[in-house]
Amino acid sequence: MTVHPTAIVEEGARLGGGVEIGPYCVVGGQATLCEGVRLHSHVVIGGQTEIGARTVIHSFTALGGGAQMRQSNPPGMGLRIGADCIVRESVTISAGSAAGRGVTTIGERCYLMAGSHVGHDCVVGNEVTLSNGVQLAGHVEVGEGVMMGGLSAVQQFGRIGRNAFISGLSGVAADVIPYGSAIGLHVRLGGLNLVGLRRRGIARENIHALRAAYRMIFEADSGTIHDNARRAGECWPGIPEVQEVVTFILADAKRPICPARSRRREPSESE
Repeated sequence: MTVHPTAIVEEGARLGGGVEIGPYCVVGGQATLCEGVRLHSHVVIGGQTEIGARTVIHSFTALGGGAQMRQSNPPGMGLRIGADCIVRESVTISAGSAAGRGVTTIGERCYLMAGSHVGHDCVVGNEVTLSNGVQLAGHVEVGEGVMMGGLSAVQQFGRIGRNAFISGLSGVAADVIPYGSAIGLHVRLGGLNLVGLRRRGIARENIHALRAAYRMIFEADSGTIHDNARRAGECWPGIPEVQEVVTFILADAKRPICPARSRRREPSESE
């Protein structure tokens, strides 16, 4: 373990074997750095923050600060970052809030590029990539393997399903289905994330079934998205990717489902 003489490590902080703390870092007394964690210079870690093994934190990053909320919020709520993550320059991640889950969670093997922000009470899955300047508001859920392009943003309580792709400069105000590819200032589905599906090794027949289910759900001439999702679930009961999308759509959520780019208006569940 090496700690630069200009760094401040408060009493009570727990440091694992092989931890490296660079110049002018500040590590709070409730923080836990697991084995092999490396902090570049000028990193600030506060609150009940736990950083998983071998994660690398670059300069001018602030982790575990209080939730950015106007109302009173007790300090010291939790932040958990998994193993083998890379957190680049000037990233900010807020701790959970007393009004929410109480903890913000980042999975393993995530890559958070420069200037990205993860708000309070978010849940970010494994192997997620947030490109430069991505902004996640509070209570957002991002599934495993999601790729978000630069300067995209997600509204509070939004959900992005597993292995979805969000293009750069996109504003996400509706839930994006697993495997979806969402594009635009106010995003619409442009289809499925076929590149991501192939990279994940999804079987060809499952991709074909998922594409057919997508057309049934989002491109049918009649029916609501929810009704069509129920039909798709009945048509492809043995395809886990289809069932995942159907379950996502039918979940009790706070945001509507992101519609597909289409010439027809998507009817709502209430219609």
